[in-house]
Order: sequence, then C-alpha cells, then structure tokens
Amino acid sequence: MKRKSRRINFRFWQKHMAIDLGTTNTLIYVPRKGVVLQEPSVVALRDGAVIAAGEEAYRMLGRTPVGIKAERPIQGGVIADFDLTRKMLQHFISRVVKVYPMLKLRAIVTVPYGTTQVERRAVLTAGKRAGVKETYLIEEPIAAAIGSGLPVAEPRGSFVVNFGGGVTEIAAISLGGIVLAQSLRQGGETIDETIMRYINRRYRLDIGLSTAEEAKRLAGYATDPPPELTYVFRGINLYSRIPDTLEVKAQEITEAMEPVLSNLATAIRQVFEQIPPQLATDVMNDGILLAGGGALLKNLDLYLSRQINLPVYVVDDPFTCAVRGASEALRYLDRLELQRG
Repeated sequence: MKRKSRRINFRFWQKHMAIDLGTTNTLIYVPRKGVVLQEPSVVALRDGAVIAAGEEAYRMLGRTPVGIKAERPIQGGVIADFDLTRKMLQHFISRVVKVYPMLKLRAIVTVPYGTTQVERRAVLTAGKRAGVKETYLIEEPIAAAIGSGLPVAEPRGSFVVNFGGGVTEIAAISLGGIVLAQSLRQGGETIDETIMRYINRRYRLDIGLSTAEEAKRLAGYATDPPPELTYVFRGINLYSRIPDTLEVKAQEITEAMEPVLSNLATAIRQVFEQIPPQLATDVMNDGILLAGGGALLKNLDLYLSRQINLPVYVVDDPFTCAVRGASEALRYLDRLELQRG
C-alpha cells in the first residue's frame, strides 16, 4: 500500500502539456483535457508588469494610453522580443496550471522548420524561465502530420502544408523526419494585410487589420466565391477624412488574395518537384494535407488542387492540429529527434 501511495504522489507532481506558440495565436493542450487555452499571442504591460495577455490584450492593440503597451512578441513564427515572450508564456501557463517548486512540468513546443539554432534556444530558454522543467521542441510540419493521423514513423511519404498566421510550412515527411521542406514567411496575417492594402489603394478607404480579417473570414474564398456575396467595409475615407462604408463583392476579395495564394501554390510545387520519385508516388496516391488556421480559408483545397494538379485535403480541426500532434509526440520521444532544453 505504501508503494502505491508514493507512485500516486509522484504522478501528482508531474504535468505534461503541448504549446503551439504561434505568431497569431497561442494554444496549450493538456492530455485527457484537450485544448485548455486558445488566445491571441499578444501581451500588454505597464511599467514592465503584465496587466493583460491574450484576448484582453488583443483588444488593446492600437488603443493604449501613455504608459501601457500592447505588443505581439512573436513575428514570423519566431521570438522577436524574448522578455515579452517569456512573460506572455508565463502568464498563459499560470492560467492552465499552478507552478510549484516541486512540480515537474514538461512541455513540448512547436517551432517553424526554418528557425535557426539561436531562435530555438530562445524558445527553450523562454520555457525554462516560465517554470517548465523539461522543454522539447518539435517542428510544426511533424506536429501537424501527427495530429492529422499520418503514419509519420513509417517508410511512407506524407506531404503536409501547415498554413499558420505568420508562417507557412511545406514539408515531405517519412520515417519520423523531414525529407524536404520550405518555410514561407507568410500566412493568414499576410492575407489580411493584402486585403487591407487593396482596399486602401483602390478605394482610398483606410481600414484596420481586424476588419480585413473579418472580411476574409466571412467573404473570403480562395476560388469560386458565390456571385452575389458581398462584404461591407467600414473605415475612414482618405479623401474626405470622415467615416465611410464600402460594399465589395466577394469576387474582388478573391482577386485581392490571389498573389499570396499563388506564391503558396508555387512553393508547394517546388517542394514536390524535388522529392524522391517513390515519395512523390506516395503523395500522388494519398494527396496533400492542409493544416493550420489558414486552411480554414474557404475553397483553399480546391484552389491548390487546380494549381498543382494533385489531390488536396483539409484535415479535421486544422486550427488545433499541430498542438494535438505535439502532445501525442510526447509518447514517441524515442522515435523522434527532438531538441531538448
């Protein structure tokens, strides 16, 4: 009976979690509980102290008075401000689990494929200073592939496109590793910025990124938008400098997004053309899987399939795919090459 009691106490002091530290959003997944945190990657501070993080801090962007700053500490999938990232991560972790000195907290964090060793060490150090005893890093394409249910550890080629907020990862995977990959510093936020600039340039209407994001979500189609669908933009008329509205057809929004999507299709084609013939055959049979929040863009799979002449499928729940896969990867530490800190 005593041995059993000790074992239960030991497990009590162990906690595991997966963290998808994204440019746009941060997600935390806890085994047997699921996604326990899903917040914008934004932190607000006053005199160096965190006063808000996540959704509350996101609402402060562009609206803070003197003495308060709200910022995105992660840019293009990598840490742009180490101190802010550490404070944001510490705040998020404290909302999920109470960190005690005796607690052995183990976390696995997703990172883009193209990050440098310096950038990866910054993530490991941020996790350690946030109270994590053991931190592992997993590349986003591997995590997304595992979360998609692909047989990543088998000698079979899998092709994954993880379309995130600030970074898009394109990777061919086999035997638990990346055979060939490309990382694009563009994502869902790039589309938002493209829509914003298009409306500004063509109609001289100044709109915010949140308005552009809403237009993408409600009326954005990668291809074949409904002919009568429109979206009403609200902003500042740059000629009269007064509030104004503008109704734009969904077809025009599709045309505005075309350059970004065309770059994505070109990058996918380039990676596919360079993979070994046997892996290419596997991909032709199984298709390309789309994951990440950007995969929620309507008809994106149809657009890419037409552009590259390969079957393209959107995974189940693409937004949480990578963080779910990262959590599952903790079971396969002996079969995956993960950097540890």
